[in-house]
Amino acid sequence: MKFGTINHENKPTLVTLTGAGVVPLAELYASADLGEAPASLNALIEGGEELLERARTALAKGSAAALDEASIDWLPAQPRPTKVLGVAFNNMGIRKAAHRDPGVPNFFLKAPSCLTGHNKPVIIEEHYGETIPELELAAVIGRRARKISVAEARSAIFGYTIVNDVTSHGLKFGLDSIATTREPDLIRPHHLGWRNRHGDDDRDVYFVYHTRSKASDTFGPMGPWLTTADEVADPNNLTVKGWLDGEPFAVDSTASYRFKVEEVVAEASAYFTLEPGDVICFGTSAKGVGKFPNGHRSVNMHKLTGVMDVEIDGLGRLSNPIVHDWVR
Repeated sequence: MKFGTINHENKPTLVTLTGAGVVPLAELYASADLGEAPASLNALIEGGEELLERARTALAKGSAAALDEASIDWLPAQPRPTKVLGVAFNNMGIRKAAHRDPGVPNFFLKAPSCLTGHNKPVIIEEHYGETIPELELAAVIGRRARKISVAEARSAIFGYTIVNDVTSHGLKFGLDSIATTREPDLIRPHHLGWRNRHGDDDRDVYFVYHTRSKASDTFGPMGPWLTTADEVADPNNLTVKGWLDGEPFAVDSTASYRFKVEEVVAEASAYFTLEPGDVICFGTSAKGVGKFPNGHRSVNMHKLTGVMDVEIDGLGRLSNPIVHDWVR
């Protein structure tokens, strides 16, 4: 089953996809005489399997007029997660450049406030510098999970959606990074063991804080749909495609992940208590196509405008225009 969130009659409204089109879930509940529908995606998730089965019944028995899709004001499929986790370098095509592979996912956080909906603009300001899209499968967590095993991980997922993990390299290596040269008595093995040194006098220690570069406003397009986990047979084998103004720039698969979906969720739960509704983004699609040999890294949104589209097998298509705002 597919769920989305839209701004309808000036309030966030849970919708679903029927054979007729996009309809408010509450209208299906009413027509099927099922009482009050969940008011939000979080309410639906927290209601567990019983509430999800009730929604399936509403879809099967209810009826409602479809909304005009051209006029729908989409919000993120999951508008209110407590946290959004991302995984850096989880594509084997780009991870091979790493000096050292730590053997575990490299996590970062995106602010929930960066999330935006289908058809909403990604706004690039002049001082952001080079900014690229990252086409990603994301999972929405369905239950509280702490220190779960790889075998248990899939059972903790409510559903899957599409996220464009917009990333500003200009901000990352400008405002979000700092380098220091440590005195010999302050150097520890962990300061330098993750990279190649250039002699004994190389005591440079680098710090990168993925904050502005990953979590500025509009840097998290999501949706339009959240597809329940029962409809995704294998999240580790989904084709991911990206277009700029209709021209393909990336064609890859989640089979290219260094760490599978289950491994990422289990490792995340070892450090962060996963709450119902939390979002985990699993990593970008990197294989380029046509005049974009480096895929998403060939698309500098600071220099380009147009409409970005991301499609993942069975999950739908997410579209967002690039808008430049040079007034600060």
